[in-house]
Parts: sequence; structure tokens; C-alpha cells
Amino acid sequence: MTRTGTSLARLGLTEPWAEATLGELGWWVGDKPADGAAEIMWALARSPDPDLALRTVERLVQSASDRSALDDALRSDAGLRGRLLALLGSSTALGDHLVTHPDRWHRLASDAPDGGDPCAALLSAVGADPAAPPAGAPGGSAATLSGAEAISALRTAYRDELLVLAAADLGAVGEPELPVLPVEDVAAQLADLAAAALQAALAVAVGEAGDAASGEQAGRLAIIAMGKTGGHELNYVSDVDVVFVAEPADQATTRLASRVIRIAGEACFQVDANLRPEGRQGALVRTLDGHVSYYKRWAKTWEFQALLKARPVAGDPELGAAYAEAVAPMVWNAVARDDFVADVQAMRRRVEEHIRPDHAEREIKLGPGGLRDVEFAVQLLQLVHGRTDESLRSPSTLDALAALADGGYVGREDGANLAASYRFLRLLEHRLQLQRMRRTHLLPASDDTDAQRWLARAARLRPDGRHLVVGVLVAEWMRNVRRVRRLHEKLFYRPLLSAVSRMSADTARLSEAAAAARLGALGWASPEGALGHLRALTSGVSRAASIQQTLLPVLLDELARSPDPDRGLLAYRRVSEALATTPWYLRLLRDEGQVAQRLMRLLGTSALIPDLLVRAPEVLRLLAAPTAGQADELARDPAEVAASLRATVARQKDPDGAAATARSMRRHELLRVACADLLGVLPAVEVCAALSSVWAAVLQATLDSVERAISEGPAPARIAVIGMGRLGGMELGYSSDADVMFVCEAVDGASDHDAVRYATTVAETVRRRLASPSPDPALVVDADLRPEGRSGALVRTLGSYREYYSRWSHAWEAQALLRASAVAGDADLGRRFLEMVDPIRYPADGIDAATVTEIRRIKARVDAERLPRGADRTTHTKLGLGGLADVEWTVQLLQLQHAGDIPELRTTSTLEGLQEASEAGLLTAEDAAELTAGWTMATRARNAVMLVKGKPGDQLPRSGRELAAVAVAMGYPPDGDPGVFLDDYRRTGRRTRAVVERVFYGW
Repeated sequence: MTRTGTSLARLGLTEPWAEATLGELGWWVGDKPADGAAEIMWALARSPDPDLALRTVERLVQSASDRSALDDALRSDAGLRGRLLALLGSSTALGDHLVTHPDRWHRLASDAPDGGDPCAALLSAVGADPAAPPAGAPGGSAATLSGAEAISALRTAYRDELLVLAAADLGAVGEPELPVLPVEDVAAQLADLAAAALQAALAVAVGEAGDAASGEQAGRLAIIAMGKTGGHELNYVSDVDVVFVAEPADQATTRLASRVIRIAGEACFQVDANLRPEGRQGALVRTLDGHVSYYKRWAKTWEFQALLKARPVAGDPELGAAYAEAVAPMVWNAVARDDFVADVQAMRRRVEEHIRPDHAEREIKLGPGGLRDVEFAVQLLQLVHGRTDESLRSPSTLDALAALADGGYVGREDGANLAASYRFLRLLEHRLQLQRMRRTHLLPASDDTDAQRWLARAARLRPDGRHLVVGVLVAEWMRNVRRVRRLHEKLFYRPLLSAVSRMSADTARLSEAAAAARLGALGWASPEGALGHLRALTSGVSRAASIQQTLLPVLLDELARSPDPDRGLLAYRRVSEALATTPWYLRLLRDEGQVAQRLMRLLGTSALIPDLLVRAPEVLRLLAAPTAGQADELARDPAEVAASLRATVARQKDPDGAAATARSMRRHELLRVACADLLGVLPAVEVCAALSSVWAAVLQATLDSVERAISEGPAPARIAVIGMGRLGGMELGYSSDADVMFVCEAVDGASDHDAVRYATTVAETVRRRLASPSPDPALVVDADLRPEGRSGALVRTLGSYREYYSRWSHAWEAQALLRASAVAGDADLGRRFLEMVDPIRYPADGIDAATVTEIRRIKARVDAERLPRGADRTTHTKLGLGGLADVEWTVQLLQLQHAGDIPELRTTSTLEGLQEASEAGLLTAEDAAELTAGWTMATRARNAVMLVKGKPGDQLPRSGRELAAVAVAMGYPPDGDPGVFLDDYRRTGRRTRAVVERVFYGW
């Protein structure tokens, strides 16, 4: 490489034609700058893209009629040098505009006269009188140009103004001595320029309307800017959001508004009127009364959030001012609406849904830690506190953030840091859009180093000794994104703690009234109660209080997304107080982010989990993220759990201790399964299997301990426990009792009488120990399905059962035996009992028509008599339409009819029975799928009711937070409408019931 090439390369000029071009321009001679051109070369080198700047300035010189004057000015005018060369290296679009209109370079010179009012310039460009009343008002000015001529003139004038503003914005890039234009000033000037363009477009529209209507004028029309234009914080390239208000709102004013949208869109920018009442489906133009009526009766919270930035910018000024005055009070009262939290959460969800997954890490606007996060947070705080503090009512994000800091709603340091990050992100956004004057919010890809280098230089970043300029850009981007990602902690929750605890001086201090208002807006039904919990958790100067102050902002953010933040915060306080002496508890929450996140979701959804957690805190460790290559501890194998439980209980010599240990381990496993269920780790079938396995293991362990305790010598009998109902089918729920039958058999020459007496003592002791009072969910061993029910003997010998079933059993008992399986005790005896009852529950010839009729009659009677008074049959999970009973009786009827011929039907599992019935052709695949869906939905919903309420229940809540919590427990989004879950449940139930009526009842 030659010395010359090396010198130019150091200046950033890498193209092979650069040296020749510089020579033609007279700026480079030999291997150094020409006389008087050194400063030009340095300014060129500082341009974001020196090669682009050089190529464009060459084109400009060639097209200019006063080349020598341009050259002289570049050599002598540092301001022109910095502005022009930085602009040409930053924006191909504005460079092309300048080449097309080369005389405009004079407007960039330091001695150029002040351009004056952009509005006057744009109005004059289309032939409208800037001194006349505004277009849209009575007697307002109208443009003399129309059609394509007006659009061309407006486009050129608009680009001229953009050229001057962008050059001033970029000047310090090319010439460090030039003043840096703050990003908020640039955004405000862009918003004013957009307002001017709207006024000019309206003047053209009025002129065209007058021509079309033979001089007949339309009514009054005002244009209200929304979004960034209304907030005085517009981008270089952005849709301009507007709302039209007119008197009268007739066809003439509607056509006028439509023309404004078309003219401005073709000349300057896209005009978006979708923020109007009813959006795209609503009328383009409404009267002031029409707007007010809509906002009073129909508007959603997000629409008031949008109105926060509403500002009249064009048209009739009196009508615009009347609109602003009419809607402002409604904006600041929106926080009192019942649906405030739900609408705000829905707005957040819509923002997140707009992010393409492959763009999430590069999105300046919508991505995590992006501009929208800041704007959204600031607006929400304004809506919460602006109701009582008028100083917060600014449409500008940065002005509002400063007011929030001044008012103590945000810490001063936090407010300053967030404002700095916002400015940096807006600067990157501006530079990216300037390049080609296209709407974009996407950082260059990580492998596009040329684009990253250009952006870094355009943003006035420089190498810092540790990183090249691209590294500095990436580091600054990540630093600011991380800072913004903490905005909820900093803006919403940490100041709440200042109202109730001792915190550092740099933390914003809210009054208790302001803190209560913020909590209410964030979803707490009892803000005063929540403040009491926060006070209790953070009071004092202990290490625990200090850790709580660090944790709570994050925890409150998670709780606010749960169905019941009030219950969740109370539960967290209870758990924290119960585990106050547990050294690892707070440390685990602090160091394991997933544990804290999962715990808040659980506490804000379930009343059962906190009750269990205070007695089984070790389960908290299972909430941590699994290490690489390991399975989630929440989803342990039920067989492994059962074996561990039996082995642990077996080590207890005292029967009371053994029963207590069994109950304790069941508590642990019940909590583990509940957590896994709510967090979506276990599907419904596995939840039921795990609960059933734990119950069986508890029965086995307790039975063993009782037999060891009461048997002084060899036991006179073998005992087997036969699971019935849901236990036999391995389909237990959280609230299910253990339906069992006890069977015994004499051994070692003992009489049946002695065997029954011994076994009865054992069975009664097992039932009594398990049912003893406890804060844990009850362990009820229900033996009412035994022969003769409660009137019959608790325990029978195998021969006694055989005799009873052969002589006295009824159809319902055969049906009950379909779920029988050996779950505890002597395995061989249990197997022989099942072999003995197989001919009864699986009759070789099926059942006759009379028995079918009897089963249907019993089912109809159960439906009619056992449904609780006032229950909703469409949402009762057990006895309702398409509920558990419907599906289970249908499967059992098919088994009684056909299991004698089809061995595959001999299963205690409802879902396996459905699958086998389908494969055997007894059900169509569609009917089996509907019955499976109904059983699964009802099972999950029944479990969810127990998890949410902490007590058994078969009826779904009708409304309120309990319904919302049940929906979340069922996997529906926490910020969604729980009515969607109810609709889905009822729809599934109707389809299931239709199959039941056809298959079971034969209708």
C-alpha cells in the first residue's frame, strides 16, 4: 500500500477513486491536503461515512452554479464545513435532495439568514397567506396551488426545512466546536415542522375543496396531534397520529380531512387517524360533542392514555382549544376506572406482541429496555399521580419525567439516569432514520460492522481506549438497555417502600396517600392493607429488612401481574414471618431470580400453597431453575417419591411418629405437585397420578407402622387395601378422599374371627391416625363403598367378599368395582381379590337391557338430587353438564357392556378406557376426543378451584378475582379476560354432554 493510500485510509477514505476525486476538488495534492483544505479533510474524516460524504459533495459541486463560492465557504466557514459534510455522510436521502437543489447549501452557512417560521415557509410554498386566519377556520387561508403542483411544492419546502434542521443536529459530528443540539430540541422542532406541514396540507385541501364545490366552503375543522407529534417529541420519519374534530361533521368536512391525509402523505409523511374513537371502524370526523360523548361512555383506558399527548396543531384554533379543554379532565380521572389495570396490562401485551422474535434484541423502540418501556412507564405514573398533581400534566416524556423527579414520585438520580438513557436511545433512532429517511427502529445486525461503525460515528461516539468505536456502541447500548429494564423497580415499586420504611436519601419519597394511589392503580384492591404489609416487612434496621427492601420492588412487580396481588402480598408476609429464622430463605429469593418470580406467581394465585409452604419451606429450593442436563425437581418420578416416603416412615419405631412423618412427607409432595401444576410443569394426568401415588404410599407406610406397633407376635391375618373410585383409578385430585375397602385373610391357623378382629383394629387405627386434626389438608380414608356401606363390616375376609358379591351385590357395586385396584398391604392378597371380582365387574355376557336402564336411572337421579341448590349446572365440575360424572359413567357403562369380550377395556383409568373404547370401535375417534377433553378440562378446573380457594369445591367461581385466579391456574394469561376461560369451559362441556347423551343415554 502506498503512503498516499495509507494517509487517506487513516482519514476513513478507503475507496480507490477517493484520491482522484479529492484532487479534482482541489483538496488533496500528492500525499497531503492542499493549501487551505486541511480543515476540510479533517471535517470529512469526522463524517460518519467519509466516502459517502466525498461522493455526494462531488455531485453537489458539479451541480452547483456557484462552485467557487461553495469551495471558498467550505475553506473558511467551520460551521458550514461541519454541518454539510456530517450531513452528507449521514443521509443519502437529504444528500440527494441537496444535489437536486444545489442552491440550498447557502442555508447551511454560518451567515445564512434565519429561516424564520417553518409554518410560514410551508404555507407560502403552496400559495397560502401566512398572515390570514388558519385554514379550517371561518375565512381561513386557502392555497393557490393544487394537485400535483401543490404536493411537489410542499414536498420540496418540507425537505428544505428538514435539511436545515438535520444539518444543525449533525453539525457537532463534523466540527466538534459547533454546539450540540439536544435530542429533545430536535424532536420538538420536528413536531413543529409536522404541525406546519399539516397546516399547509389543510390549506391545499381547503383550496381544492373550494374549487370542487364552486366556491362553497366546508365547515370548521381542527386537527389534533396525538402521539409523538402531540408530545413535541417526533422522529425524523414517523407516522403522524391525528384526530379530526369538525363543526359540522358532515360529508364536506370528512372530504376535507381525507384530502389532508392524502396530501400530507404524498408530500411529507403518513398521517394515521386510527387513534380516533372506534379506530378504523369509526367516523373519520366527529363533532366536539360526538367526541366527548364517546369518551364519556365507551372509551377504554388506553384511549385516555393516548389523549394525554393530544394537542391542537392545525385548523380552527378555537375548536381545537375547546377539544383540548373538554377531554383533559377525563384523561386525569381515568385512573379511577374499574378496568384501569386490565386495560394497562392489555396495552403492555399489545406492545410486546409487535416485536418480531428475531428483532427483539435489536429493537430500539419496542424491545426490552427500549423507548416504549420508558414512555409507557412515565405515562402510567402521570395517570396515577397527575390526577392530584397538575405539575405532572406534560405531554413530553422528558418534561414529565423531570416533573416526576421534582415531585418526589421518582428518585432524582433514577430520573436523571432514565432520561439520559432515553436521550441516547432517541439519538440512535434519529440517526438510523436519517440515513435513508425511512421509518426504522432496528439496530444494525451484530455481523454488520460497517453499519455499526457508521451509526457509532453518527452518534458522536469515539474509541475509549478499551474498545474500538463499534465496541463502544455495543457497550453503551447494553448499558442503557439494562438500565431501562429496571424501570419498573425504579419507577413503580421502590418509591412505595419509602413511604413505609427508612431508605436512602436518593430514593423518591412518596406520601402514604400517593403510595396508596399507586398501589391501587397497579392492581391492589386494598392499598392501605398492602402498605401495612410493606411496613411490616421492611421495618427496622436488621439484615432481613435490608434484603426485603432490595427484593420487594422486584417481587411487587411480579405480584402485580398475578390474579390477586392483595392475597399474594399477605401470603408473602406470612411466609416471610414464618421463615424469619430460616437463614437461607431470603438469600435464596435474592440470588435465584426464578425462585422469586415463581413464588410470587404461586402466592398471587393460590390460597393452598402458602398454607403448605410455611410447614414445608424446603420445597422453595425446588423452584430454582434446573442445572444443565438435569430434570426439573418439581417433576419427580412418583414411584421414586413413594419409595422414599415408605423407607423414611419405616425408620420410625413409634407409630405416632410414623404417622406424623407420613403426613409431613405427604405435605411436602402435595406442595411440590401443586407448584408444578400451577407452573405448568406437570400435565393434569401426571398431577392426578402423582397425588394418587403419594396417597397410596402414605396408606402403605401407615399400615406398616400400625401393624408393627400392635402385633406382639406373628400377625393372625394378612391385610390388603383396595383402592376404589379416583384412588383406584390413580385419578385423585387435591380435594379427593381415599375411597378404599379392607380385605383380610387368616394365616398360621388363625380363625377368620380373629383375623377380622385384628384387621379391623389395624384399619380403624390407620383411619384414626390419618384423620387426626392437623393444619394440613385432611387425609380421609373413606370405606363407604364396602358391602352394605356404612352398615357393613369395615373389614371382611376374601371368602366373605366372594359370598357377598355372588349373592347380594347390585349393579352399582359392580360399577364401583370397575375402579378397584390394590394400593397397599399384602400384594398377593390384593391380586387375588381383584381376580375374584373380575367376573363381577367384567361380566362375560355383558349386562342386560334392564341393568342398563337401571344404571341410566341411577345416573339421572344423581344428576337431579345431588347437585347443590343454586349450583350452575354448566360450570359444576363434578355433576355439571359434561363434567366428571358424565364422562366416567359413560366409560363405565361401556366397560360393563363389553369388557367381558374385550380384555383391553379392563382398566381402572378413565382416559385409558376411552382410548381402548375408541380402538375397539365402541366410540368414534371424535367422540373419544370430546369425552377426553371434557374429563381433562373438568379435572383441571376442579383441581384449580382447590388450589385457588384452599378448600374443596366443585363449582367454578362466577366472577371476580377467584375466577381470574382459576383461569390463571388453568394456564390462561394473567392479564386476559377470565370470561374466555368460562366460555371455553362451557363450550367443552356442551360438546362432551352431547356425546354422553348419545352414547350413555342412547338419545
